[in-house]
Amino acid sequence: MTTTTSPTPESEGPSRPVRLIQNEATTEIPVHLLFRDEPGDPVPLGPAVVGRRHGTGEQPRPGRAVPARARPVAEPDPELAERPARVLPGAAGVLAGTLGAAGVLATSWWAGTLPPLASEALGLPGVAAAGLGPAQWAAYAGAGALGLFGFGGLARGRTGRAWVLGLFGRYRGTVRRTGLLWVNPLLLRRRVDVRLRHWRSEPMPATDGGGVALRVVVLVVWRVRDTARAVLGVEDHEGYLRECVEAALARVPVDMPGGGGSVTAAGETLSRLVRADAAPVGLEVFSVQPVRIEYAPEVAAAMHRRRIAALDAQHRASVLTSVVDSVEDTVTRLTMRGLVELDDYERKALVKDLTVAFCAGRGETGG
Repeated sequence: MTTTTSPTPESEGPSRPVRLIQNEATTEIPVHLLFRDEPGDPVPLGPAVVGRRHGTGEQPRPGRAVPARARPVAEPDPELAERPARVLPGAAGVLAGTLGAAGVLATSWWAGTLPPLASEALGLPGVAAAGLGPAQWAAYAGAGALGLFGFGGLARGRTGRAWVLGLFGRYRGTVRRTGLLWVNPLLLRRRVDVRLRHWRSEPMPATDGGGVALRVVVLVVWRVRDTARAVLGVEDHEGYLRECVEAALARVPVDMPGGGGSVTAAGETLSRLVRADAAPVGLEVFSVQPVRIEYAPEVAAAMHRRRIAALDAQHRASVLTSVVDSVEDTVTRLTMRGLVELDDYERKALVKDLTVAFCAGRGETGG
């Protein structure tokens, strides 16, 4: 009798690779482990890949919280900062201009070009005219330049105004002094208003906490703190402030007066944001407060109907609460004082009649 032995795994030839079920959202599982009962050699498993598969309802593993990037803030030029300019009192300019004019008269008398009537009026002695030579022309140039520089540099400083001075594109300082001053006439002057100012904006787009479109008018109280940065650091500091306010309104929800939010809190947030954006250009913002809030034209009619419906529902709820309280108080007093004895049916009927009577009375009073 021949005994047949089953071939061993070693006699089957080269082993085949183990088949795996692999999915991007599951763990790698060997197929032969799903259908065997006896324990065997452990099979190394790859790392699990957990993700979300569409249509399976599986929830992804929460990932690491990514910190939000801070909004970049404009950094001012450290070399551009306000500093006082070098100016002289106005008396120095008047004196220089007077000396220049006197030098021109003296040179004209010396050259003989001064009219006789002017010489007699000034009491100048008559001398032989020297004529217009190189010396006379040099004297004319010096005296004329002195007079032009003296009188041409006179300026009047006013309270609440300042000058930003520049020479060939370079910042030379700021003049905040008042009164008669002498400023180098070669310097370019730019007048800046440094008084406390307020600006009432035109209606700007905004949204409330629910995303409803609004039109908001804000009142901004501000002033120029650093004239160098306000004039030279930005092209138009007033336009820059206007854009900062509009950008802040796009980020801060503003609720209607009487709504769920606070207009004061929205104003404080707007003031903080605009103050941070305007500080690098030398502007000091004290407050940004909404002074008029209204719905945008495209949603005004719908929101008006919604508001009327809410007010009507609130009125009906208050009337119903008052009626129920009145009925309860009436029934309680009648029963507690022993005026009537009511069973459940009579109590329900009395409550019904009193409710109808009170509601009818409230309706006539309201009409």
